[in-house]
Amino acid sequence: MSATLETSIVPTITDEDRATRLTEAGTFWGGHIATGVNNAKLTYLVKGYGEGSVATRITAGKHEFFIDEPAGLAGDDIAASPVEVALGALIACQIVVYRLFAQNLGITIDTIDAKAEGDLDVQGLFGIDETVRPGFSAIRLVIHVTGPETQARYDELHAFVDAHCPVLDLFSNATPVAVELVAN
Repeated sequence: MSATLETSIVPTITDEDRATRLTEAGTFWGGHIATGVNNAKLTYLVKGYGEGSVATRITAGKHEFFIDEPAGLAGDDIAASPVEVALGALIACQIVVYRLFAQNLGITIDTIDAKAEGDLDVQGLFGIDETVRPGFSAIRLVIHVTGPETQARYDELHAFVDAHCPVLDLFSNATPVAVELVAN
């Protein structure tokens, strides 16, 4: 179910193939949206099923993965925790958007990696102190790129990415969430 960096399931791709894919995606979406602005509106569906102590089997389209908690939070520690997955989603979205806008702006990225840290006080999670937020109180995200461009060009890219990254937007701005409980 999970792959380590040593046994990656991600296919190797050349820079030229990546550039072609990014260009084709941009061309497709530009044309698709040009035929009707409503074509830009997507709805994603993800489902979860409780298993084990507190683990969740997630299905997202044709993909399936698990999310769990460490033993100290009642889990079986079979997978990353929900907040780790959230930080992972932030990193992944940043890398996608960096590559997309680098292609659009003609900026070369040889390598890209990222690290995210989030501060969470479990007093909020466990209801010990109602004044403590149950989610992250702060997140630090570091993106590391290598390549031949100047710092000014990478700063330009950084500004475009931060303005257009959907998951960064989720973390940075309130999004209306409707929660419905259906019992029995």
